Amino acid sequence: MKNKVILISVDGVRADGLRACGNPCVKELEKLGSYTYDARSMVPSVTFPCHFSMSRSVVPARHGNFTNTYTPEVRPIKGLFERIKENGGVSAMFYGWEPMRNIAFPGSLTYSVYMHSYSAESTDTLLTDEALSRIDKSHPDFVFLYMAETDDKGGHDTGWMSDEYLRRVSLAYGNVKRIVEHCKDEYTVIVMTDHGGHDRTHGTEMPEDMVIPFFFIGKDFTPGKELSGLSLLDIAPTVAKVMGIPAVPEWEGKPVF
Repeated sequence: MKNKVILISVDGVRADGLRACGNPCVKELEKLGSYTYDARSMVPSVTFPCHFSMSRSVVPARHGNFTNTYTPEVRPIKGLFERIKENGGVSAMFYGWEPMRNIAFPGSLTYSVYMHSYSAESTDTLLTDEALSRIDKSHPDFVFLYMAETDDKGGHDTGWMSDEYLRRVSLAYGNVKRIVEHCKDEYTVIVMTDHGGHDRTHGTEMPEDMVIPFFFIGKDFTPGKELSGLSLLDIAPTVAKVMGIPAVPEWEGKPVF
């Protein structure tokens, strides 16, 4: 691998919610890397379809997943995890929602840790601990860390933009800060979200559901540069370019650099 990458997905973070969460690390991330507060989710703006689109760089209408129940593709497209495996890379996944395992096809992961998001006060923090431990022990080429509590314990339980939602966003980005501080000399760190939300739900084409933030921290990205025109489709091609592996021809997104 040319470079190693950590991809962090914090579920259900509205762009305005991130700005309102009050954690000073958000401004620090802006200074460390390139960023956007106007990236686009997928239609429907639902967790599994969005992450499947992220990992395969095609829209839900192409891969056929429109709900949180995985449906095998009629015409399968190789995703990011499979592409990394084909090119000799080692991948690890740490996730707080069980269906997420389906974005990486069997045989494409070397390490994985799952914790149900309601199994502790903050499984986001415990999964971050596990990811940091595995990074120190094995230095995998690609690490995917998925934090779910902003969505379920924040948005769905108490409502998007509620005090508890903003607290969960701040807590999650505190974990992002830990990853960046510990790993930025060895890894490029990309931070994304899948969708936003409104009231206690999401899935529509409302701006509150569709407009999301991304951060890109590493030597390929200009510190303090605000990006525009991005979507979830651009994540996999960007990771592949950072790692120095060829994109899958069917991918529809583009690298952000």
